[in-house]
Amino acid sequence: MPRKVIIITDPGQDQAVAILMALAAPESFNILGIVTSAGNIDLNKTQRNARALVELAGRTDVPVFAGCPRPIGRPLVTAEHVHGPTGLDGADLPEPTVALRAQHGVDFIVETLRAQPAGEVSIFSESPLTNLAMALVKAPDIAERIGQIVMMAGAYFEVGNITPSAEFNIYVDPQAADIVLKAGIPTVMLPLDVTHKLLSTPERLRCFAGLGNRGGKVVANMLGFSESFDLRKYGWMGAPLHGPTVPAFMIEPGMFKGRQVNVSVEICGELTLGMTVVDYWEVTDRPKNVLYVTDGDADAYFKLIAKLIGRLP
Repeated sequence: MPRKVIIITDPGQDQAVAILMALAAPESFNILGIVTSAGNIDLNKTQRNARALVELAGRTDVPVFAGCPRPIGRPLVTAEHVHGPTGLDGADLPEPTVALRAQHGVDFIVETLRAQPAGEVSIFSESPLTNLAMALVKAPDIAERIGQIVMMAGAYFEVGNITPSAEFNIYVDPQAADIVLKAGIPTVMLPLDVTHKLLSTPERLRCFAGLGNRGGKVVANMLGFSESFDLRKYGWMGAPLHGPTVPAFMIEPGMFKGRQVNVSVEICGELTLGMTVVDYWEVTDRPKNVLYVTDGDADAYFKLIAKLIGRLP
């Protein structure tokens, strides 16, 4: 039975790959809707990108909603320096024809969770947590209706990628992350600590280009564009591929290793705003609220991505 999910996202090349994987796996995911937020790029572009992706995948049955245009309590920080001015540079996707749904994304989250049986819907999170946090503030009763949150977010041992101490998704809206992590919902966090071990090497990118379908070519081109920033930054043999960890974990959790810990978010620090403080060694009595993933099988990860992207038109 496919797992019912709401995808929250701000695509973004690596997020785009994650969405395409989910769209290509109807046996694993019953996607109730995609809710876009401001993050990697502004909301107008993220909702456009999400609509373009459902068209590319031939899945225009999946509704796309626009959520919040900015974080809860601070100005929007974006990442055009990584993703380009469209957020999906390198993809060369046409203007989508599928319509954006009129309903606000936060209202969609609330209404959907209230309409579905408790525990049956999971949150597939690729972005700042603004929309989910606002839904929890508006309707606290939905917390107990969410089966699980699986999020690409955070960092501890690998510290930050947007500041010296913070990972981008958390840094953009630390207040939202704080709300979500305190809501008592079963949560899996896939942080930089694991994504920095899953590198899109030249060989792996050639695999996508060689799949023989349009989807594979788009993925190879997108990742070829976005990886240039990380290659310059880190000097590694490949760039981390963050977003696809979410669908990969949900399909094959045995590919990853982690432990149940407490994760808290710094919302006031001058130097550490947005830092995910992980009590990895249990030195506090704070409740364990997150399965924190620190390792993954890179070969199996990229084989799964290629298998699913190969199904696309």
